[in-house]
Amino acid sequence: MSLYNRIIKKPWPYWVGGILLGIFNVILLTTTGQSWTITTGFLYFGAHILNIFGLQPSDWYYFRQNTWLLPGETFIRNYYTVLNLAVILGSLIAVLWASEFKWKKIKNKKQLFFGFLGGILMGYGTRLSFGCNIGAYFSAIPSFSLHGWVTAVFMLVGAWIGCKVLLKYIL
Repeated sequence: MSLYNRIIKKPWPYWVGGILLGIFNVILLTTTGQSWTITTGFLYFGAHILNIFGLQPSDWYYFRQNTWLLPGETFIRNYYTVLNLAVILGSLIAVLWASEFKWKKIKNKKQLFFGFLGGILMGYGTRLSFGCNIGAYFSAIPSFSLHGWVTAVFMLVGAWIGCKVLLKYIL
């Protein structure tokens, strides 16, 4: 098997991906001084869209009290946007390079409904908790934060419950 097939075409073992993610997380923290987060960038995407429609989210209490933007940054021009776009574009390039990009047909309306409902609930939950599993778990444990381990336990419990619901009601 050629090196190209082993590196690009075939899936990597989970432990290799885990080690690489850990290394990249440390590099990100040491070069930027900030840990890897995802949902704040999407929050700012939404705020930028609201700005386009004439609303002023920067005047809202949430953004006045809890802003992570540095001086001179905007909702669309900031660290979080660059990082999110890099993840999205990097994922697209990897999938295209491995010839694994596929459009999938939606099986039924129930699947579509539960996909939207799940996305809305996850998005709402990440804003209530000020972050997603990347910030609350993946970046917290290497920082020796206890809340990362608490998050890990409850993510496992939630995944187990979610699998049971999925098997019983959806599949």
